[in-house]
Amino acid sequence: MALLASACCLVLAPGLAAQKKPKPRKEEITQTLQLPKELPGAAIGETRRLTFHVTPLSPRGLLSTQVRDALKALTRETGHNPVLLIRAFVAGSGDLRRVRDLVSEVFTAGRQPLPALSLIRAGGLPLEGAQVVLEAIAAGKKEVSPHGLVFLSAPVATSDNPLDPVAPLAAQSLDSLKRALKTAGSEPSDVVRVTCFLSSLENLAATRKLVEADYPRAALNYVQTQRSPSRALAACEAVARLTWNTGKRVSFQPEEGEPLAALVAAQHVVLTGAQVSYGYEEANSRLAFGRLQKVLEAAGVSGRDVAFARYYPLAAPLAAQVRELRAEFLAACPGSLLLFEGLPGMDAGFAVDLVAAKD
Repeated sequence: MALLASACCLVLAPGLAAQKKPKPRKEEITQTLQLPKELPGAAIGETRRLTFHVTPLSPRGLLSTQVRDALKALTRETGHNPVLLIRAFVAGSGDLRRVRDLVSEVFTAGRQPLPALSLIRAGGLPLEGAQVVLEAIAAGKKEVSPHGLVFLSAPVATSDNPLDPVAPLAAQSLDSLKRALKTAGSEPSDVVRVTCFLSSLENLAATRKLVEADYPRAALNYVQTQRSPSRALAACEAVARLTWNTGKRVSFQPEEGEPLAALVAAQHVVLTGAQVSYGYEEANSRLAFGRLQKVLEAAGVSGRDVAFARYYPLAAPLAAQVRELRAEFLAACPGSLLLFEGLPGMDAGFAVDLVAAKD
């Protein structure tokens, strides 16, 4: 009997061993996350085909969600036309670098050319909870500006008291803008984009009413420059269609004194993303201008071809430094220079982006 039991155990043991034998584990798949592709320093577009866009504001979600929503809205508006340049104004404390990464991810996923990017932290946007607004320049399929474009600098109107109402200052800036537009030979109906930089967004309706009355067809944007400005300020810059044959690739109006408008009839323009100066010394600023020169050279132009410049310093001493240095690197041209809340990088001092003429 014992012998029979032992035999049964010997017969069953191999079966039990087979049941207990662990199944071979599937090889674990390790997912490698690709780093976002680096955005180009500049993009080149045909001047006569450029279109201008401003994305709607949204209070929904955190910064990443709002950036994705803004990019979706931009894609719907531009269709299959490539976006050349995005200027992003971000309010709040979100990480600015996340905006850059998302722009790269979204355009890469859509198999679209990557745009150049200017990324600026603003003091506020005109919708509670809104954290980002995108201004974009795209390359359309049709000629929409047969003679070229006019880039108009932002006339600055200020008051020493930062609590003074902004609407009267906006009216002053808009009056100066209208005169510069007329001097350039264009009409309000030719304006394609207006951006008003304001020290406060209180009673924005009054300023909005002024802008919409003159420029009902333009893409409009309103940005508070700093959360706690030292003075009240309004400055409205614009882009318009050129309406006459200047006979020159670039000309400035007025012809004497400080130019307020760049009339660009060149076949192409180079649109640079913002080049940031890291550090606050003159040597740091020179390095930033030097890097910008290399970006221009890679696009086949130089500082002599620059038609319009926009500067984003974070403090008055840095603004003064920019004014002293820019003539060494760039041609004398119109542009905008206003103090802003922040830039990518803890030690950023100022940023600059450019429009240059290219045949």
